[in-house]
Order: sequence, then structure tokens, then C-alpha cells
Amino acid sequence: MTEPQPDSESESAGDPTSAAAAGAATQTASPASPRSGADRSKEDVVLEAHDLVKAFGALVATDHASFQVERGTITGLIGPNGAGKSTLFNLVSGFYEPDSGHVEVNGTDVTDLEPYEIADHGLIRTFQTPRKLEGMTVREAMLVGPQRQPGESFVKLFTAPDEVREHEARNLADVERILGEFEIDHLATQPATKISGGQMKLVELARAMLAEPDILLLDEPAAGVNPTLRKKLAEQIRRLHDQGTTFLLIEHDMEFVMSLADPVIVLDRGSVLMEGTPDEVQTDDRVIDAYLGG
Repeated sequence: MTEPQPDSESESAGDPTSAAAAGAATQTASPASPRSGADRSKEDVVLEAHDLVKAFGALVATDHASFQVERGTITGLIGPNGAGKSTLFNLVSGFYEPDSGHVEVNGTDVTDLEPYEIADHGLIRTFQTPRKLEGMTVREAMLVGPQRQPGESFVKLFTAPDEVREHEARNLADVERILGEFEIDHLATQPATKISGGQMKLVELARAMLAEPDILLLDEPAAGVNPTLRKKLAEQIRRLHDQGTTFLLIEHDMEFVMSLADPVIVLDRGSVLMEGTPDEVQTDDRVIDAYLGG
């Protein structure tokens, strides 16, 4: 797992104005637009951030940021470089502790929990730079994904070996199934450190699904990925969404995010600037000003 860093976001950000035509041309049927905050019940909301503040010395990375992710959506989180997107991801997933504010997953306050504890509540995340597990094949790296494995307990290994074996057999069957669904089963015996960056992004996405997330946070899934694998990633995200997975994704590739996400949340200077459909976001003067520096 890559150690998160304070929000530098040095990649070149896409221009929402130049992405408008491309986004419209590539957009497939997207999920229905979410209801307004007043219409959302607690059951509709899988992730909620309340007034999150995080500063690194004099740098305020997030400034009273609040938003919701409605169940069953692909929600995009965009903003210019330094807007606070990565810091916000680290706050909601437990890798940073907020200076103030709180986070709820499925209606439960998870603000003070460790990342693995938040994962137990249904929030799983990926990283912009996936960790390649040394000395493991892709199949073995996938087997790290399932939550609450009894074989992780020394006590269970000695007191319930049959239960451990049965659980490991189920995990292996799930790995083989998911590798096939992602069309990467041919990589199963490859060393995890020898596959390409784009293939590793697919493996990380597939591995995350073994944890059966209620919401999956994707950190720059298209970064450094060639066009062919980027298209394949988008197809897999749509497929998983059609099967009921909720997503929150950060992405600088505007064509990629606008073809997938609805709604889109725009972050600027650590605060939520607006939320809307891809068309609304790409034509909003405030968003254009934020990306072009006013």
C-alpha cells in the first residue's frame, strides 16, 4: 500500500471546457441524476463527509469540505491541481485524521477508525500508484484482497484448520472467477512486479472487488494507462456499476471522468465549489474560472 502524501497533485489537470465535446461524444447511458440533498434519506447515502478540515502547517488542504455519495452512483471528484482531492480521499478512507469534521459510511461515524476498520464498514479504496507485491504472482496478490480471512489468525490456524482450508478454497475460487470476469486470467501466474502499470490498475480494481465493497474509491484509475487499457478500465467500472457497486473517483482525464460519472463534485481550494451533471459542470463559469485561474 502506497503511503499517502500531502496533496501536491502535480499532474496536468484537464480543462473542462475542452472536454465538453469529447465527453458528450463518448458518454454512454449514465445512471439517473441523484436527488437533491433534501430528498436523500440515510439509506440512499453510502458516504457522507461533514465539514472536513485538514491543514499541513500553514497550508489548508481541505477547508470545511462537505459532500455525499448516493448509493448506486458513479460520483466524480474533480478540481484543479492543489484543490485538495487526494487529501480528501485520505481523510474519508482513514489515512489522515481530520483537524475537524467527521465522516460517515452507511450512517456510521468512522472518523476515528483505522483504514482497515473503515474497510470493514464497506469502504475500500485504490491508489494512484498501486503497490506491487514483491515475490507474488498476480493470483497470490489477488488473494490479499478478501476481508476477515480466518487464516490470518494464528489461533484459527491451530484450532480450526478445516475452517481455514475451506475459506481459502472459497477465496481461490473467487479469485479465479474475478480474474476471468476482468479478462486478466492469463496474468494469474505472472509475477506481480512484471506486469504493466495499466494491467496492475486492472488487478488492483479486481482485487478490491474481493472485499465486496459498498463503495469503492478510485484514485486516478486512468493515470499512466495506455488508451486500450484505459478503455478496458472504463468498461469494467461500468460493468461493476451495473452490478450495483457505488464509486467515488478522482481523475484528471476529463474525457474519462465525464463519460462515467454522474454526479460530478468540483473541489477548489479545499472546498466544494459545486455538484452537478457532467454538462452542468463543464459549462459552469465558476468551474471554468477555477481551472483557468480566474
